[in-house]
Amino acid sequence: MTRVVVVGAGLGGLAAAARLAALGHAVTVLEQAPEPGGKLGWSSSDGHSFDTGPSLVTLPQVLRDLFTATGGTLEDAVDLVRLDPAVGYRFADGTRLTVPGRSEEVPAALDRALGDGAGRQWSALMDRAATMWRISEGPFLRSPLAGAATLARLARHPADVAAIAPWQSLRGVGRRYLDSPHLRTLLDRYATYSGSDPRRAPAVLATVPYAEQAFGSWYVRGGLHRLALAVLDRALAHGAVLRTGSPVHRVLVEGGRAAGVELGGGARVPADVVVSGVDATVLHDRLLPDDRRTRGVRRDLERATPSLAGFVLLLALRGRTPGLAHHTVLFPEDYDAEFDAVFGAGRHAGRPVPVEDPTVYVSAPDDPALMPDADSESWFVLVNAPRHDPERGVDWNSPGLADRYADRVLDVMAARGLDVRDRVRRRVVRTPADLERDTGSPGGSIYGTSSNGGRAAFLRPANASPVPGLFLVGGSAHPGGGLPLVMLSAEIVARLVGPA
Repeated sequence: MTRVVVVGAGLGGLAAAARLAALGHAVTVLEQAPEPGGKLGWSSSDGHSFDTGPSLVTLPQVLRDLFTATGGTLEDAVDLVRLDPAVGYRFADGTRLTVPGRSEEVPAALDRALGDGAGRQWSALMDRAATMWRISEGPFLRSPLAGAATLARLARHPADVAAIAPWQSLRGVGRRYLDSPHLRTLLDRYATYSGSDPRRAPAVLATVPYAEQAFGSWYVRGGLHRLALAVLDRALAHGAVLRTGSPVHRVLVEGGRAAGVELGGGARVPADVVVSGVDATVLHDRLLPDDRRTRGVRRDLERATPSLAGFVLLLALRGRTPGLAHHTVLFPEDYDAEFDAVFGAGRHAGRPVPVEDPTVYVSAPDDPALMPDADSESWFVLVNAPRHDPERGVDWNSPGLADRYADRVLDVMAARGLDVRDRVRRRVVRTPADLERDTGSPGGSIYGTSSNGGRAAFLRPANASPVPGLFLVGGSAHPGGGLPLVMLSAEIVARLVGPA
C-alpha cells in the first residue's frame, strides 16, 4: 500500500485525497488551519452565515465525476441548485441586464436589454467559444501539462489553431464579435474568473462564459463550504486521515525523490508520494530544497504575473431587497481604470493602488440557512483589488485602510442603486492580507498566477513535479484556478499516481 501525504486541505487537496484513497492508497492530509476547506471558507455570527470564498459552481459534471469515482453520488452529497436568473448586471449608464440561467434564453434577453442584434452577436461569439472548448477541454484541461507536447496536441489541425487564436486577447476577440459596449464589458469580466486583465488574457477565456451558460450556474444550498466537507467525507470513507493544525515546514527529498514531509515542530511524516495543494510559489520558495530540477519551475513562476486579489465585505443586513438576483454585478464607467489600478498599469504603472471606482460583485443567496430570520439578508460583496505587497504596492495592513475602503465600497454601491448603509447590522472586512494570512496565498492572490500573456498557461507548474514522487494540485498548478479546474488538477494527479 502506497503512503500518500497531501499538504493542504483545500478543495484540490481534498479531491486528490478522496480519489487516491479510493484507489487504495494510505492517505494522510495535513492542514495548517484548524478547519479544512482552504479558500472555501465559512463565517457565521448572530445567525448570519457567509461563504468567504467561491460563491458559484460551474461545470457540475466535474463534481459529479469526482463523487462517482469515489463511490458516492453528487445528489446524496450536496443539494445543488441551478440559478435562474444566473446573474443581474447593472451598467454605469443605468442599463440593466438579467441573464437567464438557460443558454437558449440568453439571446432574447440580450436583445430586450441591449437592442436588436445583441443576442445574435453574443451567440456568434459563443459558437466560436464552443469550438474553442471542444478543442481545448480534452488535450489541455483534462490532460497533464507536457510542454511542447501539449502545444502539439492543440496544433494537430491548422483550423484548431485559428479557432483558439493564441495571439489574440479576450478584449480583441470581443471587439471582433461585439458592437455593444455593454457586451464587451460583460465579456471583459470573465478574465477576472482567472484573476486576469482582459487586455492581456488570451481569447480562449471566451470558453468561460460559454461553459457557464452551456452547463449552468449553480449554488450549494447551505453554502459552498459544504462542498469541501462533502469531498472530505469521501476521503474519510476510504480511510484517509485528516490532521488539522499541522503546518508543513518542508518537503523531504531523499535519494532524489519525495520521501515525505517535516512538520513545523520537527516531526517527520514519511511517504512514497507527496501531493502539494499549497500555492506553487510557496512550495518552491519555502518547502522544497534547492534542486536544479526545479529551477526552471521557479523561473517560470517569477516570469508569471500574479493574479489579482479581492477585497471582501460580509454584510449582515436588516430587511429584504426586492428583485435582487442571487448574483449582481455593478459595473463602473471606466473598466480599464480598474485593471490599471489592480495590476499597476497605465497611470498607475509600477505601483498598484486600491480601485477608486471598482466593479462590485454581490452574492445574496436567498437561503434560510444563511439568515437568522425571514426579514434579513447575508451578502458577500467582492471587489477586485491589488495584492498585499507592502514593498511595491498596497499594504492592506496600514492602519485604517481597510475600514476606509469598506466605506468607499458601500458608497459606490449606493451611487449605483444598492444603498444598504442604513441596513447594516454588522460588517466583516476581509482584505488580501487576511487571505494571505488565512490560506498562505502570497499577497492574497486568489488564483495563484494570472492568465495575462499568451504563455501564461505554460508558466503554471505541471501537476507532476520534476522531483519524482511529488505532485501539485490546486489553483496555482495546471490547469488553473476556479473550482472546476482545481478538481480537474486532482483528477489528473490521481491518473498520474495510479492505483495502489
